[in-house]
Amino acid sequence: MKHRTLGAAVALAALAWVTTSAGPALATEAQQPGGTATATALAPPNIDVAAVQGHLTQFQSIASSSGGNRRAGSSGYTQSVAYVKAKLQAAGYTVAEQRCTGCTYVSNNLIADWPGGDANQTIMFGAHLDGVSAGPGINDNASGSAALLENALQLAARNPTMTKHVRFAWWTDEEQGLNGSRFYVGQLTAAQKSAIKAYYNFDMVGSRNAGYFINNINTAAAAPLREYWTSLNLSPEENVEGAGRSDDASFQRAGIASSGYATGASARKTNAQAQKWGGTAGGAYDSCYHSSCDTTSNINPTALDRASDGIAHTIWKQAVSDAPASDFSLAVNPSSGSIQVGNTGTFTVNTQTTSGAAQNVSLTATGQPSGVSVAFTPSTVQSGSSSTATVSVGSSVGAGTYAITVRGAGTVTKTATYTLTVTGNGGGDEFSLSLSSSSGSVEVGNSGTFSVNTATTSGSPQNVALSSSGAPSGVSVAFNPSTVQSGSSSTATVTVAATATAGTYTITVTGSGSSSRSATYTLTVTGGGGPGGCDGTTAWSASASYVPNDLVSHNSRKWKSVWYSSGSEPGHPNSWAVWQDQGAC
Repeated sequence: MKHRTLGAAVALAALAWVTTSAGPALATEAQQPGGTATATALAPPNIDVAAVQGHLTQFQSIASSSGGNRRAGSSGYTQSVAYVKAKLQAAGYTVAEQRCTGCTYVSNNLIADWPGGDANQTIMFGAHLDGVSAGPGINDNASGSAALLENALQLAARNPTMTKHVRFAWWTDEEQGLNGSRFYVGQLTAAQKSAIKAYYNFDMVGSRNAGYFINNINTAAAAPLREYWTSLNLSPEENVEGAGRSDDASFQRAGIASSGYATGASARKTNAQAQKWGGTAGGAYDSCYHSSCDTTSNINPTALDRASDGIAHTIWKQAVSDAPASDFSLAVNPSSGSIQVGNTGTFTVNTQTTSGAAQNVSLTATGQPSGVSVAFTPSTVQSGSSSTATVSVGSSVGAGTYAITVRGAGTVTKTATYTLTVTGNGGGDEFSLSLSSSSGSVEVGNSGTFSVNTATTSGSPQNVALSSSGAPSGVSVAFNPSTVQSGSSSTATVTVAATATAGTYTITVTGSGSSSRSATYTLTVTGGGGPGGCDGTTAWSASASYVPNDLVSHNSRKWKSVWYSSGSEPGHPNSWAVWQDQGAC
């Protein structure tokens, strides 16, 4: 990362840079960790931090044999370029060195394109490869360069299907004023600039006292970087310290969306950041920034690993196809069915090859309750074929509805849901339960009623014991009768004590027979405004009889009776001809 105090950049030369053949494309989540180079994996690779550290060791060795640094234009920098270039060429990249004639130390940028993807939809990833003359520059910025190099090598090793073109860059002369990246952007035509849809920069990603910062964190370009670090519960912050101080600024000034990771330079970690990320509050993120102690001992492996994996996530998210070369679909027919306890039933599992070649699909089921088993014949099919699923329901299984997940495992895993309804309880006797009505209001100190209705749905009538749960403190529910024969009804009386709290509550009514059935009643408890319920006005009661001109209170309003009634609730839509609203209390 360059010093903030650097002045204006050196004027750019007019020599145009000629692009090489088709550039690289970014990857989305489409690959399996540690997998071979196929187009069927769906998850991004898990970048091995030991491999990244191996590159850092090489950069350290280069600096040690070159006067202790890798400053742009020096032997240490030239050897660093050669090391990265050789790795990329061996992996199959199209690699070009661009001579930065406008740099303070005339030297080369290194540009590498991965074949494939739409060149008009290019995503770039960059890091400056040079350091300062004071030291080997391992965190600043061999860390970003090494993380980028290993990601490029893993992209080549897995060779996924690309949806966008990916280009990697290692910049020279950043420490003298972002000169390498500025020169590159200055040589691009308008069409070439338009083709670059996003640029991601990685400058210092292994700071010992690491913070977790993202450039332009709230932009669309930053979304995949933010998504990955957020998945690690890191709560990243905007990179305020690095604003305009690294190569992403060259792209941003040209109107190209940019973002990137950084773990901090010479600024100091706050108490809040130390509590969130660990490390030392009040200490610099990198106490060896631009110093001779910026060696391989000045690297935080955890921060380096998190940045490297976040780069991979972003490459795969942005430019790798999420559809494997070989794929299949899975469905069940029918999608639901009823089976009586002690019996069996069947449904069909259908598979189809949706892309690529047919493949073997292994079938399993999960989610079934204890006592229910699912067997597939055959248990493995070739996509395009079907299997018969036999569902066996034991005699101890309780009646109810259950969701069974059918899984088909091939190159990927697909699922479908079969909804099983278990009926009966050995004898085949079943009943239903419902409420009339399903809601009502009762003022404190009063009571109300609703009906509990049962019906025999199969077999013979049976005794059903009624109970309730969920009533708040001060509210009781009594059933008359408390046990009914299915096909009969019971009256539930809800009594609200003066100590009850106004509000809305859900009361569950349960009927227990050969199985259990339940229904919910929504109770609204209303408060009174005085001794009589509303400024001294007597509260309405569902059990009282009323004649014209009787005055009551209900739901914090006064009501005048205009007819003879009993049980007609004031304010209820069906009682409009019985009560006249006299206004709020």
